[in-house]
Amino acid sequence: MLNLAPVALFVYNRPDHTKKTVEALKSNTLSADTDLLIFSDAAKTATQQTMVDAVRAFVRNIEGFKSITVVERKSNLGLAASIIDGVTTVVKAHGKVIVLEDDMVTSPYFLQYMNDGLTKYAATKKVASIHAYVYPIADLPETFFLRGADCWGWATWEDRWAWFEADGSKLLAQLSQRNLLKTFDFNGSYAYSNMLRDQIAGRNNSWAIRWHASVFLLNKLTLYSGKSLVTNIGHDGSGVHCGESDSYASELLNSPLILADIPLTENQQAFKNFEQFFRKNNLSLLRKFFIKINTFIKKFL
Repeated sequence: MLNLAPVALFVYNRPDHTKKTVEALKSNTLSADTDLLIFSDAAKTATQQTMVDAVRAFVRNIEGFKSITVVERKSNLGLAASIIDGVTTVVKAHGKVIVLEDDMVTSPYFLQYMNDGLTKYAATKKVASIHAYVYPIADLPETFFLRGADCWGWATWEDRWAWFEADGSKLLAQLSQRNLLKTFDFNGSYAYSNMLRDQIAGRNNSWAIRWHASVFLLNKLTLYSGKSLVTNIGHDGSGVHCGESDSYASELLNSPLILADIPLTENQQAFKNFEQFFRKNNLSLLRKFFIKINTFIKKFL
């Protein structure tokens, strides 16, 4: 008998994105044997109500899964509170969970990879989570570990999710006291620590930076695939937390991924590859910024 993890899907006010996410998930090889739990946040303002209603009308009529449960929030929780509450609820009931948001299109082999990872590392407390997205980086290993956690198509177990620390101030203090800020920021190439500071100051409400920091401080690992099984379609300006960018667009892996035994340690070459990608992407964004500034200035010359 299959013992597949349920999928928790978090949706809000983007019906077109939600449809693409669900259709891709339904095309997965294990979808018919998978329980799907959908958490629909309530509208924050009256102007968003129509789109929230459209999303809810769609998700109420989804077919193609073992079971479908729709949780319609009565008030607006926001993404962070909705995910924290939803993941906690699901892992308490099922012991494990696969997590998606409404802008994540998956490979047909996404569910197979996630369930294989959850099964393989269920008793390995060194592993905190399984992750399905990877940046468009060439020459990565087929699978590898990095320290910390991630947020674009991921899975975990109840005992690992218990490590989540909601207090960003505690996390930042520990990172600073243990002299880990530079490593946490991929040697200064990606400002994760600034994201955490912004969360503490209320400038963002990220659950993901706190999940990453919680796992990182415990020196736990996340399994990545060398080729992405998720692509994020939310970088089109439609998302609450995502701007417009094509820097993270990854081609989906369209063949099964067999999980071989690999060392239970952070892959240093993959770490360097991520660092190089971040540095290159930072330069690209800087160039685009200056192009926009120059274009704006020329209008007034």
